[in-house]
Amino acid sequence: MKQLLKEIRNCQVCLPNLELGTNPVLSASIESKVAIIGQAPGQLVHKSGVPWDDKSGDRLRAWLGVNKELFYNTHIFALIPMGFCYPGKGKTGDLPPRKECAPLWHEALFDNMPNIELTVLIGSYAQNYYLQDSKYETLTETVMNFSDFYPNILPLPHPSPRNNIWLKKNMWFERDLIPILKDRIQSIQASN
Repeated sequence: MKQLLKEIRNCQVCLPNLELGTNPVLSASIESKVAIIGQAPGQLVHKSGVPWDDKSGDRLRAWLGVNKELFYNTHIFALIPMGFCYPGKGKTGDLPPRKECAPLWHEALFDNMPNIELTVLIGSYAQNYYLQDSKYETLTETVMNFSDFYPNILPLPHPSPRNNIWLKKNMWFERDLIPILKDRIQSIQASN
């Protein structure tokens, strides 16, 4: 696993397409129990090199019911984006994650993490890639029907502040799904 992480962090496959250059950001170990599959690092995370080191990460940790110390404990959490490097700015926000990363690295990562009990799929990119034909037509429907995938997989919306409107429209999410997520994380943590 150490060699694989080193290879990923040295990856230059997308260099010609990245305005800020490469800086693959992830965190994982052979002991990881929960895989958080996100979108791609934002500009702040690109600079810090720490996964989810931004407002989205703050909200995600609140949803999980964990503090930073536990969140960055690779014995519990593997933090793996669909695209490992900051993809650059688009017209309405960051560009989508690079398509090369997941096919190139995810299978090898999961082959080296035999103890994963829960995979959290954050946002449509992760859900489209991992759920494929079993996902629903929209992200909202997929998240609403989370019990189809639970307890091994849990689809979530992105915790970005840009999703505040979605959260207000879908109050069931924080009322009904978040307590289930927190209980599952506590259960996994307790068995560690």
